[in-house]
Amino acid sequence: MTEPFKLLLDPAVVRAIGAHLQRVAPVFDRPRFEQLALDGLEALELKARAMHLADALESTLPAGFAAGVEILEAALVPVVAGADLGALRTGPQGLAGWALWPMGEWVARRGLEDPHRALQALHALTQRFTAEWAIRPLLLRHPDTVFATLQRWCDDPSPHVRRLVSEGSRPRLPWGLQLRPLIADPAPTLPLLAALQDDPSPYVRRSVANHLNDIAKDHPAVVAGWLQRHLPGASVERRALLRHASRSLIKAGDAAVLAAWGQGEALQGRAELTVTPAQITLGDRLTVSATLTSLSRQPQALVVDYVIHHVKANGSTSPKVFKGWTLTLAPGETRTLVKQHAVRPITTRVYHRGAHPVALQINGAVVASAVFDLRGGDVKPVSG
Repeated sequence: MTEPFKLLLDPAVVRAIGAHLQRVAPVFDRPRFEQLALDGLEALELKARAMHLADALESTLPAGFAAGVEILEAALVPVVAGADLGALRTGPQGLAGWALWPMGEWVARRGLEDPHRALQALHALTQRFTAEWAIRPLLLRHPDTVFATLQRWCDDPSPHVRRLVSEGSRPRLPWGLQLRPLIADPAPTLPLLAALQDDPSPYVRRSVANHLNDIAKDHPAVVAGWLQRHLPGASVERRALLRHASRSLIKAGDAAVLAAWGQGEALQGRAELTVTPAQITLGDRLTVSATLTSLSRQPQALVVDYVIHHVKANGSTSPKVFKGWTLTLAPGETRTLVKQHAVRPITTRVYHRGAHPVALQINGAVVASAVFDLRGGDVKPVSG
């Protein structure tokens, strides 16, 4: 059984933080830090634990930001070129990994009035963990200073720093403070993404793809335009990045994005959809089967998805697109596509009894439909 995420910041990590801070600064009040950090820790989940430990750091590090940040930097493990951040752990040489989340939060809180020194500290931290959450308050308070720094960091020798340029400025970063100005207008980040989309590190390129996918949620036309400019003549690596960046809009059937990928034409042919069994109870599996017949003399590039209209408590339905298949249908070809779909309790949905329409969507257009009936009582989501 997988251990809970919250154990990434457990009492052993607390004691390691205290030990290394006292190692580099003997006057550091380790007993008080550990007492504050451990008090109530067990009841908290992972992010709350990071904030709780940051509170303890605020109470025990020097009041002056410059003095406190020097202690934090001195406690870090040495930088190892090419190191995988996911493999870095706190050890005898210093702090690394999840122990640095509360340290980054401390920098974000206490360094707001000294952004240049705070950014210097985050440059160091992000090479041992990540500063993607910590940089965001600085970006909101000092956008000109931070964006100028991010532009320089696009050429930093460390891929971890280059990734921070993209990841730290994502408008809707999971677990991170939403950057509402960038949600409203992503223009300030676009030059950064252009500079990094051909980065030699897949780690950096994946962040760029996720950042563009964030933008797509609020500004689909921006991403469609990006594809029109950057997809023609793209390398294999850039095409993979742009495909990942397009995933939400492709799934939603965005016509401009599908057209950019050569998948915007309507199906020339027939489509049939069957969903079996016709009646199920929660926990059962559906078989979704689509049969496509081409009536074209040309190959057809198709994105085939299916949409389940989940019944809501008031009897209306809410559509959810599920990824199906991407294929080329040959002239005159008939092809049957089959996928298993589990209808089981999840934390993000309450299932309600009743008829659930299912639509087959090809290149963004609905071409066939079916229905299944969910029997039994309403079921609320479960934790897991």
